[in-house]
Amino acid sequence: MMNSDLFAPFNELASKLLPMLSGTDGAHDVSHLTRVWRNVKEIQHHEGGDLELLAAAVLLHDCVDVPKQSPLRSQASRLAAAEAIARLTALGWSATRIDLVASAIESHSYSAGIAPVTLEACILQDGDRLDAIGFTGIARCFYTAGRMGSSLYEPSDPRGKRRALNDADFALDHFPAKLLKLAEGFRTVTGRSIAARRHEVIRSFYLGMLEEFEDPVERA
Repeated sequence: MMNSDLFAPFNELASKLLPMLSGTDGAHDVSHLTRVWRNVKEIQHHEGGDLELLAAAVLLHDCVDVPKQSPLRSQASRLAAAEAIARLTALGWSATRIDLVASAIESHSYSAGIAPVTLEACILQDGDRLDAIGFTGIARCFYTAGRMGSSLYEPSDPRGKRRALNDADFALDHFPAKLLKLAEGFRTVTGRSIAARRHEVIRSFYLGMLEEFEDPVERA
């Protein structure tokens, strides 16, 4: 099956945009796009919104590859939005629809800290953040930690009670630093409902992992 077939009913759009994507980050590859597309379609089914705009936004929201440790990481969504404008302009999209896609892409990122201003932007942000929690979110967390050369956890203080959390060096720190906070910020009713279920998955994993190696006295 061609990857573009995974973005039905917008296979033609996907066939034009997917070949232009690059990068080697398995946490932000085509499989990530397909999962976000699945999330977005589910949310849109209940919340409404322009599905074609959402398809373009999903396909292009990570079109600029900025490594996790790069000082430009917080600019990644803005860079992707600018690239999306160029690519959709080349496909003959109207300026109005391009601006809506670019706005959604610019505000989807957690690190950018930009509030979404349209329904489509809210749906894209929710769809993308759903892929950061739940079972897939756990897998992506440790995959990324491996790429960065991080340790699993800080053995003397795994919860970070007596030190600052450092998820660049310790994978488990990423849970309290970010992942366990994500469910609080979902924009749509449908997104919040799905996020609540996935939040319990990562919370259970985090506490279960601590239980396997933490001193019982420390947990008291």
